[in-house]
Amino acid sequence: MKIPIDRITESPESWSFEATPDWWRERCDAEVREAVAEPLGVTARAHRMADDLYLEGEVQGGLSFVCGRCLTRYRAPVRESFRLVLEPAGSRVPADPEGAATLVREGLVLGDELESGWFGGTELGLDSFVAELLMLGLPVQPLCREDCKGLCPRCGVDRNTESCDCQEPRPASPFAVLEALRDRDQETT
Repeated sequence: MKIPIDRITESPESWSFEATPDWWRERCDAEVREAVAEPLGVTARAHRMADDLYLEGEVQGGLSFVCGRCLTRYRAPVRESFRLVLEPAGSRVPADPEGAATLVREGLVLGDELESGWFGGTELGLDSFVAELLMLGLPVQPLCREDCKGLCPRCGVDRNTESCDCQEPRPASPFAVLEALRDRDQETT
């Protein structure tokens, strides 16, 4: 996903890319490798504002997750929008070595916020940025639906499709000792 800087003019121009499952697997941790099961569409519009570059676009498609409660695989739509304002890096070099390497490798490096940064070189590589955008949009606790009942902890039946006769174990109350004292006091009076 590269945009040639010399093709970015004052009038907006659009680019389209495809993020395949293989592209995703190269850029993410093992626990989320299977989230992208089909290609995602990436669109970007870019134009110049004086010396700065303005990019906006979105990532669209579907992600595949395993529900954290019932272990069912489900598909969830994804639509992540982005906006970037990039200043020319010129002779500036990011203070951290990783940022400096990213500027050379990708042609852009983000500032402290995801919406601003610097550019340099002849093209903007959006791969790392799009991967980070997707990672930030992944759910911490994937759920197939908000009211998912999950699995029975005793027999393992999916409570969304079946019911079981298992009794829920009640944890011992930290106030059970006080309740026993109350009951003992009531017996003596």
